[in-house]
Amino acid sequence: MQHVHRITRLSALALGITGALALGQVHASGFQLKENSAKGLGSAFAGTAAKTDDASAVTNNPAAMARMSGTTVQVDVTAIDLSYQFEGTGTAANGAMPLTGGDGGNAGDVTPVPAMSVVHKFDNGLALGAMVSAPFGLKTEYEDGWQGRYFAHTSDVKIVDLTLSAAVDVIPEKLSVGVGAIFSRADVTLSKSVDFGTILFSNPATRPLPFARPQARDGFVEVQGDDNGFGWLVGVHAQPTEKLTVGLSYRSEIDYDLEGTVDWTVPTDVAAVFGSSPFTAPLFKDGNVTAALTTPSILSLGATYQVTDSFKLMASWAETKWSSLREVRINFVNPDPDAVEDFAWRDTEFMSLGGEFKLNDAWTLRAGVAYDETPTHIETRTPRLPDADRLWYSIGATWAFSDALELNFGYARLEPKDPEVDSHDNQGHRLTGPFDGYANLLAFSAQYKF
Repeated sequence: MQHVHRITRLSALALGITGALALGQVHASGFQLKENSAKGLGSAFAGTAAKTDDASAVTNNPAAMARMSGTTVQVDVTAIDLSYQFEGTGTAANGAMPLTGGDGGNAGDVTPVPAMSVVHKFDNGLALGAMVSAPFGLKTEYEDGWQGRYFAHTSDVKIVDLTLSAAVDVIPEKLSVGVGAIFSRADVTLSKSVDFGTILFSNPATRPLPFARPQARDGFVEVQGDDNGFGWLVGVHAQPTEKLTVGLSYRSEIDYDLEGTVDWTVPTDVAAVFGSSPFTAPLFKDGNVTAALTTPSILSLGATYQVTDSFKLMASWAETKWSSLREVRINFVNPDPDAVEDFAWRDTEFMSLGGEFKLNDAWTLRAGVAYDETPTHIETRTPRLPDADRLWYSIGATWAFSDALELNFGYARLEPKDPEVDSHDNQGHRLTGPFDGYANLLAFSAQYKF
């Protein structure tokens, strides 16, 4: 039974699946996606919480809806071109041998992020809005057999919100407040390779087997889970002077209790070993899993200042409470014990400054820069999220096709600052070194008022 316990402990703790269920994309802090507005992207989301000409206010600051008029329908889509290439090295067996395989290729891809919103302002000062958007997400995939395969292969995380908001004027044209309810859906699929050769080598009972050697018998594991979650948001919008507007909004944490399955691919000769005495426990068998995931709360402050009739200055500050992500725990229905991985992420700040210039009645130009912190640190960072502090450089434009219809364009270049990993696991694998990474974001939207 001692050998069974040893293998069982390794099956959960050494595989490091836990990290997969909490990691995400590289477009904003952690795995946050800010991309819900082409107009906002063009100015690096400067002044977002204070803007009253963008239907994404349903999510970004519901109080701003009270400053809109009539009915506004808006459709946005952002294409995210992510590129991350590993340039480091890896070792196995506690440094005794190099990890085999290549660099994994480009882990990124082009991923569309759509959003749709509608706002209606009543004559009595009440405004109602609805929006479908993706506030968090991830899509990365490495090549088969790459040297970091025991840490990550495919990561696909989709979180989609339906937000229903309401706003009302407290002081017409001066002060409004808003609230919203968030109905959210999380769907997670993640995979990685498993070094069964090292698992067998770690146990004296199986060490004499000819394939009980590090990297000699790779398997594969895929975890899938989904759940619904519920949250809320509140906002305040004020215009203290004729030229200055200020907006403040708060989005709550959302808890998900993911339920799904684990799918193991085990080499035939390895499966035969686990099926023979003394390995009588049903190890590495397909079954059910559960895991808890919490997305962070976000506090956003935005301001705009009408410097001249043609030029507007905009600024934003936001704090994302990533400290809510302290650990991730995987619960296996099969005999494997819970697997726990420490993240200890920290809260982050996002700061942006932008400008908007009205060229003529048809065209408005905008640009912005932003600084975005990462919640990760080198001690727990993995190739699923080779994150780093990053700079945004954005440009955009609006073409007023008519009084009712406008088309918006936005582009942003995200440059992370020296992303690198130094990942270890309990099987003695280590992956260390830098990533060459960047992201290009291209967004379009159409807004129709009636």
